[in-house]
Amino acid sequence: MCRLLGLHAGADPVTASFWLLDAPDSLREQSHRNPDGAGIGVFDANGEPVLDKQPIAGYEDQEFAREARTARSRTFVAHVRYASVGAHTFANTHPFALDGRIFAHNGTLTGIDALDRRLVELDAAGTVLGDTDSERMFALITAETRRHHGSIADGIAAAIGWIADHLGVFSVNLIIGTPDELWALRYPANHELYVLDRTGAAPPARPLSVASPRIRAHVPDLSAQPAVVVATEPMDGETGWRLMDSGELLHVARDLTITTSRPFPHAPTHLLTLADLDPTAAASQAPSAQRTAGTG
Repeated sequence: MCRLLGLHAGADPVTASFWLLDAPDSLREQSHRNPDGAGIGVFDANGEPVLDKQPIAGYEDQEFAREARTARSRTFVAHVRYASVGAHTFANTHPFALDGRIFAHNGTLTGIDALDRRLVELDAAGTVLGDTDSERMFALITAETRRHHGSIADGIAAAIGWIADHLGVFSVNLIIGTPDELWALRYPANHELYVLDRTGAAPPARPLSVASPRIRAHVPDLSAQPAVVVATEPMDGETGWRLMDSGELLHVARDLTITTSRPFPHAPTHLLTLADLDPTAAASQAPSAQRTAGTG
C-alpha cells in the first residue's frame, strides 16, 4: 500500500525533515516490500511547487529516500509508491504538480481508456506526462477545477463523481496541497486515511515527530505553532489521530480552520475488491502485513 502524508502549518513556513524509507529490507523480504518511488512536494518562497522525487529500482536509488529530505514550506506532501500502474520512472513517481498544486494518491482505478477519453473531451490529455492512473486522476481534477472557476472542492467533487460513476474504483484516497491550503479525501473505505489536529488553544509545546513503517517526519518549528497532518495510518509519536469517514473530503485553510464535507454519499458504481485486481495491482494495494507475508 502506498504511503501518504500531508502537513499544513498555516500562515508561517516551517522547516521539516522527512525520511521516506526505513533501514534496508532483508533480501528475503525485498521482493515484497521494496517501494517503487518516493518523493516530497513543497512550495518555495514565491509559492511555486518544488518536487524532490525519484523512482526506486535498486540499493543506490533507495539511498535517496533513506537520507533526510529537509525543506521549508507551509505545506508538505510526501509519498512512497508501490506501483500498480506504470513503470519505475520519474514521470510516474508521486507527488505530481499542476496549476500550482501538488497531488499524491493511494489507490487503484480500472478502465483507464475511458478516463483518457474523458481527458480528451476536456482538452486535458496534454497535461499527462506518465502512465499512472494517479496522474490521470489529478489531470481530471485539475480540468474540473478550471471548469468550476478555480474551486478545488467543486473540481474534486466533479472529477471523483465522474470516476465513481464510470470507472472501476478500489480507492481514490488523495491529498492536494497549495501554498495556503490542504485537501484530503478518503473514498471509499478500502483504504484508511487519518487526520491529526494540532490546533488546540495552546501551542503543542513540543516538536512534531512522527513515524510510520515507511515515512518519518521531524518538525522542530511546530513546538511553537499549530499544524494539521493527514496520513495513511496513525503515526507513532502523536496521539489524537482520527480516522476519516469514507466519502469525507477535508479542507484545511490558511488559518488552519478545518472543514469537512461528504460529496460522495454512495459507494462507487463499480466498487472493486483485491480479488478484482490483477496480481501486481493487488499486491500494491494490500495492507503492509499482507505484503510482508508474500502477497507481492
